[in-house]
Amino acid sequence: MPVALVTGASRGIGAATALALAERGHDLAVNFREKAKRAEAVADEVRALGRRALALAADLTDAEAVRRMFETARRELGRLDVLVLNASGGMERDQGPDYAMRLNRDAQVAAVDAALPSLAERARVVFVTSHLAHFHGRREGYPAYEPVATSKRAGEDALRARIPALAARGVSLVVVSGDLIEGTITPRLMEREAPGLIEARRAQAGDLPTVERFAAAIADAATDLALVSGATVHVGSTEWSLGRGAQRSASGPGSSAG
Repeated sequence: MPVALVTGASRGIGAATALALAERGHDLAVNFREKAKRAEAVADEVRALGRRALALAADLTDAEAVRRMFETARRELGRLDVLVLNASGGMERDQGPDYAMRLNRDAQVAAVDAALPSLAERARVVFVTSHLAHFHGRREGYPAYEPVATSKRAGEDALRARIPALAARGVSLVVVSGDLIEGTITPRLMEREAPGLIEARRAQAGDLPTVERFAAAIADAATDLALVSGATVHVGSTEWSLGRGAQRSASGPGSSAG
C-alpha cells in the first residue's frame, strides 16, 4: 500500500488532499502544528476509507520535530511514496518579520532533506504554491500577500535547485500552483486590506477553484508518474491583472508594495 505524508493537513487544502490521496489508495500521515483534534478527525476520515492513518504533530520550522515526524511515519506506516509540501504561512501578525522565509523556503527544503531516508524509490515530492507566488516578479501582486509570495517563490526556486540531487535518488519534484482558492483563509485575509478582491478576481477568471478541485489536482500530480520532474500543474486561470480593490489598498494609507 503506498504511503503519503501531507504537511499542514488538519484543515482546508491539506485535509482535502489527504482524503483525495486516501481515495487513490494511499495510507496517510497527517501533519499538523497545533490543531490536534482537527488532524485526528482527518485521520479518522482516512481510516473510514479503509486506509491506515496517523496524525503527527510537527512545526516545520522545528528541525527536531520534523525529524521525529518522519521517523514515526516510517516506523508506523513504512517508506513514503508521496510527500506533499502544503503547509505555508507568512500573514500571521504574531510572528517575526523573517517567519515567512523561514517557513516557506528554509523549512520546505529542510523537510525534503529530513524526508530523504524515508522516501521510496520513485517517490514524488509535491510543492503546493499559488499563482501569486509562482509568477512573482512576472505578474502584478497584492501588497498584503507580498511576504508570502516572495518567500514561497524562493522556496520553489530552492526546491527546483535540488532536482538533480533528488533525481539521483530516484525522487521527482512537481509543483502545483493555484489561483485564489474559493473559501480558504488566505483570500479572506487579503480581502481585509483589499476589499472586493475576491469578487474582482472571480470576474476576471470566470470562476475560482474550489478546495476539492485543487486537492484533486494535487493528488493527481502526486500519483501521475507521466509528469516529469520539474513540471508545474496550474489550477485555475493564469491570466492575471491587479484588481481595483488591491489598487486601492496599494495606494491607501499605511500600505507597502513590499
